[in-house]
Amino acid sequence: MSQSDSFIDEVTEEVRRDKLFATMKRYGWIAILAVIAIVGGATWYEFNRAQQEAQAEAYGDALLAALEQGAPAERATALDSVDAQGPEARAVADLLRAAELAVAADTQAAVDLLTRVSQTPDLPPIYRAMAQYRALALQSDLSAQERRDGYEELAGPGGPLRLLALEQIAVTYAEEGNRLEALDRLNSLLDEAGATPDLLRRVSQLIVSLGGIPGEAAQ
Repeated sequence: MSQSDSFIDEVTEEVRRDKLFATMKRYGWIAILAVIAIVGGATWYEFNRAQQEAQAEAYGDALLAALEQGAPAERATALDSVDAQGPEARAVADLLRAAELAVAADTQAAVDLLTRVSQTPDLPPIYRAMAQYRALALQSDLSAQERRDGYEELAGPGGPLRLLALEQIAVTYAEEGNRLEALDRLNSLLDEAGATPDLLRRVSQLIVSLGGIPGEAAQ
């Protein structure tokens, strides 16, 4: 019985082997294509990543080279000529350029550039908010109410610069001589989630400078 069972097992194993080879001959090309697709996809991903890294490095080098120019006006001109791939890269160059224009005392050109960035719809909110915030800070000819209206737009829930905008809103009240409203606004900032240590320190100093006590209701 043992010899018979052994013979049957050998025959069964041979049949299985023949079926496996037949299946591989028929469908083996699918496995080969799958391997080629995986290897090809990985190769393309690595190539694309390397290309993106090279572009980012070249862009960063171009920005640094522009910022190494002598005068602010020269730096602004060099930044304008930087080849930026995509709206976000262009926005970074424009924000830097606006800063150089402001240093060069070409405030109106800086404000115009920042306004254009803030109104670019396909940019992430942080870029547009930064541009609007900086533009408001540069426009010293605006009244406190006009600047407050602008900061109110940035102080909405979820805004990337909400806390900074709330701080500036309090400052506009102080400029108008409305000390109590300024103190109330500043004290409310102390309880805001996400307030950084620098912001809390600055707000506390403002409260003290206005004659208040941090954390206490204005008198």
